[in-house]
Amino acid sequence: MFGSIQAVKDLSLTVMEGSRFGLLGPNGAGKTTTVRILSGLLRQSSGTATVCGFDVSKNRNRVKEATGLLPESPGLYSKLSAVEFLEFVGALRRKGGEELHRRIDSLLGILGLESRQNDLLESYSSGMKQKVLVASTLLHEPRLVFLDEPTSRLDPAAGVLVRDLILALAEETNTTFFMCTHMTRFAEDSCDIIGILNEGSLTTIGPPSEIVQQVGAKNLEDAYLRVVGGEVDRSKLLSWRK
Repeated sequence: MFGSIQAVKDLSLTVMEGSRFGLLGPNGAGKTTTVRILSGLLRQSSGTATVCGFDVSKNRNRVKEATGLLPESPGLYSKLSAVEFLEFVGALRRKGGEELHRRIDSLLGILGLESRQNDLLESYSSGMKQKVLVASTLLHEPRLVFLDEPTSRLDPAAGVLVRDLILALAEETNTTFFMCTHMTRFAEDSCDIIGILNEGSLTTIGPPSEIVQQVGAKNLEDAYLRVVGGEVDRSKLLSWRK
């Protein structure tokens, strides 16, 4: 609750270990609030939640240790290089030494940033900064990763790279991903389970193909628009010209 506003209503949800879950919904639907509660950043006004075996109300620090979070509007220290920033994040996670630097080198290499790793972040493009933030989220090898709009500032090629990284990590390391996104194509390609949140309520959940079939849609984007009521009558788009 935010004053008289109920952001999330009677949400009941189970995400299996090692799965890739995508939470879709329009602005204000309650996606970010849900992630903040589950990641231990925000206390819920009612109900209970367990993340990686820890109660989010009683063991918030344990939840934060076991998870990684990439918020929609994260911050960077622009006067640090990518390596220095990741070293700083590693120190906050009590990581250091050769193991940390191997992890940094590996992630920057996968994300195509090795040639710019010692440049100040202020010289990076928005997409490059987003890649560094993705690396910082994965740095401590969390059991569960929360990603809030992970491709919002990436070009299509970088978005595909992040998608492939998520798929590989989920398959090879049993990492669980919980993603909030507006990008239905990204969700369809990246997630094995989709939930659609509308006005604080979880209205639809299931594999993307089943959701599409259930509502008789052409694809996930079409299904999403039908569920949230955002379909556009294309025949009326140019009616003003008549």
